[in-house]
Amino acid sequence: MVEEGTLATKIVWNSKHQKFETENKKSYIQYNFKVSKNGEQVMDLIHTYVPPSMRGLGLASLLCSAVFCHAETHSLLVSPTCSYVSDTFLPRNPSWAALVYKGDEVVRGSVVVNSKI
Repeated sequence: MVEEGTLATKIVWNSKHQKFETENKKSYIQYNFKVSKNGEQVMDLIHTYVPPSMRGLGLASLLCSAVFCHAETHSLLVSPTCSYVSDTFLPRNPSWAALVYKGDEVVRGSVVVNSKI
C-alpha cells in the first residue's frame, strides 16, 4: 500500500496484460518487453492512463515508481516511450536515470529515449 497525500493506493503487477495497475484497474501503465541489440531485457513503457477524475493525485507517479522498482529488482532496463514517463516522471525523479535504456539514442525533452531496440 502506498500513500500519496490522503490517497492510499495499491499498485498491482498484471503480467498477463503487461501492465501495472491500481487495484481497481482504472489507472495503469502499459509496457512491452523487448530485447536490445546487446541482448538486454528492456521494458518499453508505452502508455500511462489515469481517469480525468483521478488526475492530479499522484497516481501516474506511483505507477511509474512501481515499474522502476520492479525493473531494478529484476535487472531490467526501461525505455520511456510514453511521454508522461519521459517528459514528466523522469525529469522529476532523476535518480531512476540509471535504469533508462540508452541504445539508439534519440532525445525527447530532457530525457534520452530509444527509437529502436
